Amino acid sequence: MSSNMQVRYLNSAAIVIEDNGDKVLCDPWLVDGAYYGSWCHYPPPDFTPEDFNDVDYIYISHIHPDHFHPPTLKKMDSEIPVVIHDYANNYLKHEIEKLGFEVEELPHNERVHLAGDIHINILAADSCDPELCGNYFGCNWYGGNTTGDGSAQVDTMAAIDNGEYTIVDMNDCPYPMVEGSMREIKNSYEDIDLVSHQYAAAQFYPQSMTDYTHEQKIEAKQEVILEKQRKAKEFVKFFDADYYMPFAGEYVLAGKLAGLNKYTANPPRIQAYNYFTQNLDPKEHQCVFLNSNEFIDLKTGEYSKPFEPIDPVEQHQYIEKNLADRKFTYEYDDTPSLDELISYLPDAYTNLEEKRDNWGFESKTTVLVSLKNESYAEVSMNGDGYDIIKSPDLDSYNGYVKFDLDPRLLKRIFKGPAHAHWADAKIGSHLGIAKQPDIYERGLYEAMSAFHT
Repeated sequence: MSSNMQVRYLNSAAIVIEDNGDKVLCDPWLVDGAYYGSWCHYPPPDFTPEDFNDVDYIYISHIHPDHFHPPTLKKMDSEIPVVIHDYANNYLKHEIEKLGFEVEELPHNERVHLAGDIHINILAADSCDPELCGNYFGCNWYGGNTTGDGSAQVDTMAAIDNGEYTIVDMNDCPYPMVEGSMREIKNSYEDIDLVSHQYAAAQFYPQSMTDYTHEQKIEAKQEVILEKQRKAKEFVKFFDADYYMPFAGEYVLAGKLAGLNKYTANPPRIQAYNYFTQNLDPKEHQCVFLNSNEFIDLKTGEYSKPFEPIDPVEQHQYIEKNLADRKFTYEYDDTPSLDELISYLPDAYTNLEEKRDNWGFESKTTVLVSLKNESYAEVSMNGDGYDIIKSPDLDSYNGYVKFDLDPRLLKRIFKGPAHAHWADAKIGSHLGIAKQPDIYERGLYEAMSAFHT
């Protein structure tokens, strides 16, 4: 049978790969409200999750809710098998199974048949060099996975092929940390026809920085955009792909965070298209930007419909009219008292200390976490305990990171990851952050993930 492989873009990192009627749906975040309600789509989807119940498989790359999105999967047929990487921790597998799906865990770098001629090869980015990301321990080591048994990394990439055409789905994997796994793919496949890769910043910075001026946020935004785009070019050059599809991390903020959209490092797609086509030879590598629910045919190189840039004025109006008044999930909760929040601190600090000591991380930086009524938890990152203080004098600290957040969200975080998680609150821009010195101590933020009961 002659090949008819198509790649359909839905939104963010959600794509459908189809070959002669056989379909694989990747990372379906198809309804608004990821990250406790703050992440939404624009343009709004003209489809529903149920429209994709005819797919043969679903591939989920990692646990982040813009990739593994339970509200989307709850609307889909649970008879569709789901494939994931064989992580050392079974948390992702268990969470998908709770929704009624059968989950197949696939080993690192092993080509597995799915349907028809479609095969998938999922690789974790565990061979990263900690020096490249400024980390002080490798991802294999983080989380206690010191044995090398299984994958401890938070993200995966996948090579999906039909024997004639090969697509590499990079998801959120960052260059150059994942170059080792990229090299494994390149050594296994003769030609890469299309690579889909991140080009925008799915992160809190700079929009969540409460101690930045407007001008500082705009400047930082442009710096992050340029850095992300420069790194994105390396995916294309490394794989020498005929086509490349910049995607992932595409969102708009809703609710009381809607005013921060002007600071997020998510450039208009037409701006990104212009950057890539000006900096990569279109005769060697063709940039593929598609509107939602449109596809490219890899055999002919034709699009189902030409790309049409969005109107920024219409986008702003849509956000103001349809998204800005939405409530986040935790805003429906009762507001906890200060005493209730304080009651969580002993166990949360003990948990943090156990993890921090296990990782061998310490810092002179003081962490300040807003509680309620100008009260903060003052938390040491070197084993000196914690205190409750009122209206902290920031000038009195040699170094600090101050987190301001809704006490209702803080209560959920204190109750544990099943309710809310520090990392997701941060990515969702729910944390207002101020820090001096103005550096990113990755280990500190990783340690805060353990600050719960």
